[in-house]
Amino acid sequence: MTARVRAAEIVGDVDARVFGGFVEHLGRHIYDGIHEPGHPTADAEGFRTDVIALVQELGVTTIRYPGGNFVSGYRWEDGIGPREDRPRRLDLAWRSTETNQVGLHEFSSWLEKVGSDLMLAVNLGTRDVAEALDLLEYANVAADTAWTRVRAANGRETPFDVRMWCLGNEMDGPWQLGHRNAEDYGKLASRAAKAMRMLDPTIELVACGSSARDMPTFGAWERDVLRHTFDDVDFISCHAYYQERNGQAQEFLVSAVDTDLFVREVVAAADEVAHERGSDKRIMLSFDEWNVWYQFADDGTKAGDLVPDGWPVAPRLLEDQYNVMDAVVVGDLLITLLQHADRVRSASLAQLVNVIAPIMTEPGGPAWRQTTFYPFSLTSRLGRGTARRVEIDGAPRVQSARFGDVSAVNAVATTDDAGTSVFVVNRSVSDAAELVIDLRELDAASLAVVESWMITDADYRVANTLADPDRVRPQTLEVIRQGDELRVSLPAVSWAVVRLG
Repeated sequence: MTARVRAAEIVGDVDARVFGGFVEHLGRHIYDGIHEPGHPTADAEGFRTDVIALVQELGVTTIRYPGGNFVSGYRWEDGIGPREDRPRRLDLAWRSTETNQVGLHEFSSWLEKVGSDLMLAVNLGTRDVAEALDLLEYANVAADTAWTRVRAANGRETPFDVRMWCLGNEMDGPWQLGHRNAEDYGKLASRAAKAMRMLDPTIELVACGSSARDMPTFGAWERDVLRHTFDDVDFISCHAYYQERNGQAQEFLVSAVDTDLFVREVVAAADEVAHERGSDKRIMLSFDEWNVWYQFADDGTKAGDLVPDGWPVAPRLLEDQYNVMDAVVVGDLLITLLQHADRVRSASLAQLVNVIAPIMTEPGGPAWRQTTFYPFSLTSRLGRGTARRVEIDGAPRVQSARFGDVSAVNAVATTDDAGTSVFVVNRSVSDAAELVIDLRELDAASLAVVESWMITDADYRVANTLADPDRVRPQTLEVIRQGDELRVSLPAVSWAVVRLG
C-alpha cells in the first residue's frame, strides 16, 4: 500500500483556528476544572496553573465560550462586577446552579494566561438583538458610553476586541431554550448580525447550522437559514459527536466518514444558496463542536437525562474516560478537518477540561492528560501551514453497516517553511497496515525524519486514569527510509504522524 503526498494538490492554507477548543459552564468544567481557588497550584485569581500548563501544551488557539446549551439561558451581565454581588442562577440546560464567579473578565484573563483567543457566543434563545448589542458594545467598543464606563469600572479600560461571534447555539434542537424553526431563526440571526455589524463591522459572525448530520432538518436547515443570513454572516456551524455503540468497534472507527460527508453536504448547501443569489461569496464552516462523547448507554439512556435533581453547583457531569480507540478516532477526525482546510476555517474540540475533555482534574489533586489529548496536541503543533492531499493506492478495506466499503487507512499532509508532516490512521479493528509513504513530489533529498509518533496499544480499550495517568502515551513510530520512500507499519487501531524537516 502506497501513500503519495501530492505536493501540487493543495487543499488550502490551514487556519490556526481549526485547533480551537470549547469551554462551557457545565459540570466541573469551570469550577474545580480551570478555576479552583483553594488548589495548591491556584494563582492569585484562583486559576489552576497545572491546568493552564496542560492547555498550553494542548495547543488550542481559539476558545468558544460560554456555551453550548448554557448560553441560551445566560445573562451575560450576571458575570461582571464585584463577585460578591453576582447573582446565583438556575441553569436549565444542565439543571445546575451557576454562581457566576467566573464571567467575561475572569475568562478573558485566563485566556491571556493560556495564550488563546476568545470566540464569544450570544444568547439568541431567551434574549434578542438588544442584549447582543449590549454585550458587543461592552466587549469591543472604545467610545465613551454607558456600557464602556461599566467595563472600565469593572477594571477593563480597553476593549476585549473579540473577533469571532456565534449567533446562538444549536437553535435547530428541540432541547434548546428558545428553539425555533429555520425560518424564524434565520430572520432573528439576520437581524442580530446586521445590527452587530453596524456597531462593529470588523467582526466575523457564525450562524447556527445543524447540531448533527442525522437531525431530521439537516440540509434544509442550512439552506433556509442561509437564505436569510447569506449576506450577513461569514460562517455556518457544524456539530458532531461520535461514540461506540453496542460494542461495534469497527463501526465507531470509521466515524470520520460521517464528518467528511457532513462537510461536503453543508458546503453544497451553502454554495447552492450562493448560486441562487448569483454570488461568488463562499460561506466557511465553523465545526465548533466535535469530539467523541458517550451520550447513550447501550440501553438507550441519554447522558443529558442523568443530570441530578436539586440544582447542585458544579456536579460531575459528562466526565467520559477515553481509551486508545477514542484517541484514534479523534486523530482521524483531525485528519478529516485538515482534508477540508479550504472550507473548514474554524473548529472547536468540545470540550476542554473534565467535561468530555482531553484534560481531567481532581479537586485538590492532580490534573492529567486523557488519551485524546495526544492526537490533538501533536496535530496542533505539527499540522500548520498548507494542507495537501495524500493519495492512497491499494489500501485495505473495512466494512461499515452505515457507509459500506471504507478505506482502512486515511491520511493528509501539511507543509510549512520548516518541513512536512504526514498524518495517517489505521481504522481496522483487526489488521495491521504496511504503508509506503512516497515523497517524490516533495524535495525529498533535503528532508529527514525529525520526529515520528504513534498512538496505539494491544488493548485498545485501555485508558489514562487518576490512578494511572500515564498508562497511554505517544510511542516512537519506527520509520525506514529507502530513497524517496518511507516505510512504516501501522498496527490495528492506530494513529501516527511523521515529521520531516
